[in-house]
Amino acid sequence: MTMARDDRQDSDVMKNALAVLEMVGILHERGYEHLRVAPGMSPSGMSWRCSVTHRGNIRPDHGAKTIEFYEDTVHYTSAAGNRFFDWEDAQEDTPDRLADKFEQRFPEILENATGADPEYVAWYVTMLELARQGSLPIAYADWYDDPDPRWLPTTAGFESGLPMPPI
Repeated sequence: MTMARDDRQDSDVMKNALAVLEMVGILHERGYEHLRVAPGMSPSGMSWRCSVTHRGNIRPDHGAKTIEFYEDTVHYTSAAGNRFFDWEDAQEDTPDRLADKFEQRFPEILENATGADPEYVAWYVTMLELARQGSLPIAYADWYDDPDPRWLPTTAGFESGLPMPPI
């Protein structure tokens, strides 16, 4: 069976999004448990986005939104395909290799992300499992209604069953 073009594009979006999320999970395993993601949707709703930062740059009222968008933060968008963080040399990289490059290229972020945070890591493992099933996390978007503050929405809907991340 030949996969339709839209199915391939959706598959690539998911593969690349998972590579970014799995990279962060690997960095947690390497001792950077204060590393955080701030995922969302573009205003058009066509691109999934994921900012990577440290815990000190996460809003105290929301565990998946940044305080400063441009400082101590790097950004991925699914519109970039496999050009992770605008890197030209990572198109075929595994999540492990992406983690290696992240360590080399963003030591200032990781310096602030060093340390143990088992509560966040446990939440992250749960979120990652949902993402592997096709439900990417979404902390911001141009919603028509405010989502339920107990749950972090996903691409599967507002009531994902995924609790908000710990702060």
